[in-house]
Amino acid sequence: MTKDEFKEKIKVLIRSVRVEKVIQPVEEEHILLTKFPEMREIIIDLLTDQFELFLEDIQYVAPRPTTFRILLKNGYYFYLIYAKRSWIAEVEGKSYYLLNIGEEEGAAEAISRLLRHSKAEGKESDEGGEEMGDDFEEETETETEEETETEEA
Repeated sequence: MTKDEFKEKIKVLIRSVRVEKVIQPVEEEHILLTKFPEMREIIIDLLTDQFELFLEDIQYVAPRPTTFRILLKNGYYFYLIYAKRSWIAEVEGKSYYLLNIGEEEGAAEAISRLLRHSKAEGKESDEGGEEMGDDFEEETETETEEETETEEA
């Protein structure tokens, strides 16, 4: 094998090994994650790297302190606030300073509780109690009609 043949083999191997990077288009929904890459890491810490399965939208709420509303697919939301020292997650009215590992775990658990709740599909009402109450009233009306029919017979 000559020197030129050896160089040619190396070039062929390099071409076959080289993997071209495919740049994935940024979804318009999560364009704020490209503008604030630190927030992407925080969301991954709280929701895992498959956070797209759970996020509906990210809204820029306030410039100072920099506040984002993270909307979940089930309609619930929480806030991420950028502070000088760390990020703060505000979930269900409670603030978690994400610099502390214990509080980060607490925030992840609180977000998990939010994700467990789901809104009824096809219903406009935000409160589950009203929906259940409506169904209960319909059931009792049909039961009373059936009872009156059987009493008459």
